[in-house]
Amino acid sequence: MPQAREWTGAADRVICEMRGGGETWAAIGLRLGLSRNTVIERGRRLRAQAPVRAPVVVKGYDMLEDPHRAALPAGHALTWGLISSDPYPKGDEK
Repeated sequence: MPQAREWTGAADRVICEMRGGGETWAAIGLRLGLSRNTVIERGRRLRAQAPVRAPVVVKGYDMLEDPHRAALPAGHALTWGLISSDPYPKGDEK
């Protein structure tokens, strides 16, 4: 049976800092001398996340005409009428 790994604060900081900087799990594992899957599991426990990337906007591109576009999120303004007969909510109006 494999032995439990003793994680150090330094290794945890490397995982969080590199992942926060946008590095891949493989690059972090290479730096620490560990497998990618080992680093992924520890990173999930530490809640280490990559930065959110801004969507790329291309002028003259009609998203709805692209047959290979990603699915629209639930409740998107363009698909709201398919899931509800209520008008699309404008926001938090008080």
